[in-house]
Amino acid sequence: MRINDYIIRKRLPFFFCAGCGHGISIKMLTEAFYELNIPKNNIVTVTGIGCYGKADDYIDTNTMHTVHGRALAYATGVKVANPKLTVVAMMGDGDSAAIGGNHLIHAARRNLGITALVSNNMNYGMTGGQYSPTTPYLSITATSPYGFPERALDLCELVIASGGTFVARTTVFHTAQLKKYIKMALQHKGFSFIEILSPCPTQYGKNNKLSSAPKFVEHLKEITSPVSKAKETGKIPIGILKETNDVLEYNDAYMQIVNKIKEKK
Repeated sequence: MRINDYIIRKRLPFFFCAGCGHGISIKMLTEAFYELNIPKNNIVTVTGIGCYGKADDYIDTNTMHTVHGRALAYATGVKVANPKLTVVAMMGDGDSAAIGGNHLIHAARRNLGITALVSNNMNYGMTGGQYSPTTPYLSITATSPYGFPERALDLCELVIASGGTFVARTTVFHTAQLKKYIKMALQHKGFSFIEILSPCPTQYGKNNKLSSAPKFVEHLKEITSPVSKAKETGKIPIGILKETNDVLEYNDAYMQIVNKIKEKK
């Protein structure tokens, strides 16, 4: 396989706004596919609705574009139907944490072997910049013009509490780290989750003095800190937040039951 085999180049340049980080995460994902030498016919990329949902337009694998918030539900069906497939669900923060939040909880609880990538740009970027569950406190958005009064939902903590067995957070600034974590997630036996902090200069940025893409990316660097230093700095922790192989992957657990039934017969 060549790295170009994983990208539909005739559809480039990307649909995304100038300065958007989604293209960076797509590049790191396709490079991870290539470096792990995963045959593209064995990969299913599932997307939902939103800016990040357009990713399937550019990734040359089996793809499934689903309704808003249901990417993990469809990905679950694919993985259960054929456990040998590499299944990746690509979601935005609104797609995964609002209407799709319940699916996220239960996919993690089941420990199904899906890699979930959430590109968190802290608002509903495609539909006008409304606040989402991950919008930072007091941020200005199209639907909170005087400041967002709620606390942001910590998606990584939610997935950890729900039983996810590989959980990491990084940013599109930390590209080498991002690709490393995607490769680890793709090889993990169980539910793997990566939150990718990503800039949205066009919507979130214009309302929060971050309309310059380089300034926004620098901002992501400034507000994050390695896990080991996050408590003392008070910044958002990036790194591997959980990794364990102590829990059976869902399909393996299911087959144990199937085998018990066969033995009784």
